[in-house]
Amino acid sequence: MTETPYTVVIADDDADIRDLVSISVRKAGLRVLAAVGDGAAALDAIRTNRPDLAILDISMPELNGMDVCRAVRADAGIGDVRILLLSASVDEAAVNLGIESGADYFMAKPFSPREMVEWLAVGKEAR
Repeated sequence: MTETPYTVVIADDDADIRDLVSISVRKAGLRVLAAVGDGAAALDAIRTNRPDLAILDISMPELNGMDVCRAVRADAGIGDVRILLLSASVDEAAVNLGIESGADYFMAKPFSPREMVEWLAVGKEAR
């Protein structure tokens, strides 16, 4: 019996960050289903692909990461998708807002690719 690959949707309006996250996801042994540049495309990709995890930048055009997070949590069909928010703002208020919007995890930018790979590898085992 083959194990189903752990799947991820990535959304960040910065193409370099999107590429860095994609590389980290693959190095952790996960499968990238979509890597998009705005919140509306992220929500569409999550609804279409129903990933195990969505990695969302907080500051994006169309919908920000917290808006996407709220929309995911409000949709019974995708409400259980795990969500990691990425943000350059790491003060306690920003973290609390992210968690209140329904995020499961919060990671500060800039992040270490090695740290993200390790975090993803551990998260995959927790599913």
